[in-house]
Amino acid sequence: MKIISIVVPVFNEEDNIEHFYKAIVEVFSKLNYDFELDFVDDGSKDHSREILRELEKKDQRVQSIFLAKNYGHQLALTCGLDNADGDAVIMMDGDMQHPPELIPTLIERWEQGYEVVQTIRKTTEGVSAIKKLTSAYYYKLLNLVSTVHIQEGGADFRLMDKVVVKAFRRYREHARFIRGMIGSMGFKQTAVEFVAPERFAGVSKFSPRKMLHLAVDGVMAFSTLPLRMSLYTGVFCGFLSILLFLHVLVSKFVYNDAVAGWATITACILFFGGVQLTVLGIMGEYIGRIYEEVKNRPLYLIGRGRPKDDNLIE
Repeated sequence: MKIISIVVPVFNEEDNIEHFYKAIVEVFSKLNYDFELDFVDDGSKDHSREILRELEKKDQRVQSIFLAKNYGHQLALTCGLDNADGDAVIMMDGDMQHPPELIPTLIERWEQGYEVVQTIRKTTEGVSAIKKLTSAYYYKLLNLVSTVHIQEGGADFRLMDKVVVKAFRRYREHARFIRGMIGSMGFKQTAVEFVAPERFAGVSKFSPRKMLHLAVDGVMAFSTLPLRMSLYTGVFCGFLSILLFLHVLVSKFVYNDAVAGWATITACILFFGGVQLTVLGIMGEYIGRIYEEVKNRPLYLIGRGRPKDDNLIE
């Protein structure tokens, strides 16, 4: 019997884990597949680890990986994919916003020969209009500057064949935007739409700062257009400065009307200084990513899931 691996990142989800586990068991009780449920605890501070250990004792299909600290959602997913052994792997969150009821549909598309079955979130119940608007325009901006098309509304809820998973493991950059990485890999892909329900319990762990960080990673990982725009802006400002210099020469030697204008000078200094700092900032973002990569540090460290020894690093 073929096995489906379910990779689930966990961060302070003590109220959701058991409910999610029961939902997965119920779904697979109606399918002709076995499953392994791979939880990746991303440095939880609540009782998530204790609950995962109890589930491991109760059901051998449950496997838990305890990361040494909080590395973030994208690296927790990466760790799960690195350790999943199923014939296909499904990535999903454990807060029930990625509905387990959709799993049979994903498997059906996989049986039809698709190697990546991506889900597209049409809307999310209970989400503010501002978040929906910023999300929509972010994807429009990302696709405008990126050489890889990123599906608007795409979620980190997808099924991947084991061939795709093995290929993904070769991608080891630290600044990760997984939905873009998988979209750029090719393979035979299709999409399934769904409406995301509200969280079963708890609150979202994606703070505005984390969402902004992920958004910047998405732009920087798949486009050099910001650097090119910096070049174009520099050339344009250089052209403006030449025109300003010619204006000064004409005023001085032709019209003899050169009046010291501190306001004009101050405005020019502020404008060109702001442009230079912006360009340096964009360059710094790319250079910072280069710096992180050349250190060649591991993406994550695993604290082994032993009840009496959480600090042992594999």
